Amino acid sequence: MSDVRGSETLRKYEEINDRIRRGEATVMTADEFINAVESSGLQRAAEEVDVVTTGTFGAMCSSGAFLNFGHSDPPIKMWHCWLNDVPAYRGIAAVDAYIGASAMSETKGFEYGGGHVIEDLVSGREIKLRADAYGTDCYPRRYIETTITLEDLNQAILLNPRNAYQHYNAATNSTSRTIHTYMGTLLPNYGNVTFSGSGQLSPLYKDRNFETIGIGTRIFLGGGVGYVIGEGTQHLPQKQFGTLMVKGDLKQMSRRYLKGATFNKYGTTLYVGLGVPLPIINERVAGSAALRDSEILTDILDYGIPSRDRPSVKRTSYEELKSGKVVIGDSVINSSSLSSFKIAKEVAEDLRDKILEKRFLLNRPAELLPAEREFKPLLVKTPAKMNARS
Repeated sequence: MSDVRGSETLRKYEEINDRIRRGEATVMTADEFINAVESSGLQRAAEEVDVVTTGTFGAMCSSGAFLNFGHSDPPIKMWHCWLNDVPAYRGIAAVDAYIGASAMSETKGFEYGGGHVIEDLVSGREIKLRADAYGTDCYPRRYIETTITLEDLNQAILLNPRNAYQHYNAATNSTSRTIHTYMGTLLPNYGNVTFSGSGQLSPLYKDRNFETIGIGTRIFLGGGVGYVIGEGTQHLPQKQFGTLMVKGDLKQMSRRYLKGATFNKYGTTLYVGLGVPLPIINERVAGSAALRDSEILTDILDYGIPSRDRPSVKRTSYEELKSGKVVIGDSVINSSSLSSFKIAKEVAEDLRDKILEKRFLLNRPAELLPAEREFKPLLVKTPAKMNARS
């Protein structure tokens, strides 16, 4: 994908924010903007609409939160740490920890994990904190067990390394057995198709050249205000697999838009509500924001093949996937979404309303996300090759 950014500008960020402050901005959700384009044409819609809002609500395993517990008396330099028996990462300062969404309880297994801990925190529930230590002269305590709530924490920062995939492959299963995956339970002999993403509301597909999204972009995150802090891990925009790294204050967020979940016989995750406001800075951004489900395509991959490069069974549109039926060969197969279109729409509408109510301004990115990125698979080296390189 060539970098086509930097064309003629329709409006500037400063102009949009001035219009928001005066209550004069025209703001639409992506669904509404599609209708406006169909009604009056792309050029006119681009000239009349200042901001298009997007939304998604799906499983985002690469999510988690940095927590600061404060110091006990006597103080402790935590070595291992558990929150409701879910291990938290402790390779940082004395009483800081990172709880990952896909970390699983050591007592409840698949039933409860880091995503559930995060949901419990934003719900105001008490969390059992347990930690051990090796003891030092300045941190003599060797064990602590107590309960905490979100309000007890000095900082609780949702920091997600990879969220809001531009689009995601759908999944099916050609084998004769049921398999359990991060795409849900896949029935044998092409028994079903599962998919993720919100299609024409999807944040990154609505700005597919990354002309408005970058470091410092203010977003809707988990019901509060968040920020894009860079490209997400596995960012591969030239193949339309762009991702975001995002952060926000967990204390501003809501359990409505942060939900712990379990994928049967696979593991735990966190459902995240995320929305990005797109300033219509030029007609090309407007054209991307106007893409419909019928124009947004993805591949149905065969997850029965245990390979990094799974074969594509079919190229399909979100319109077909959302219909609940997909035609593969001579068969009509049921399709189901792992994302919530209802909550994705809520996110886009909530973000639109905040802008219209002058409670949310747009940020000009300090740096746009890269439009191209190399992606390297992990090479498994044999002992002979490892020795040859040492």
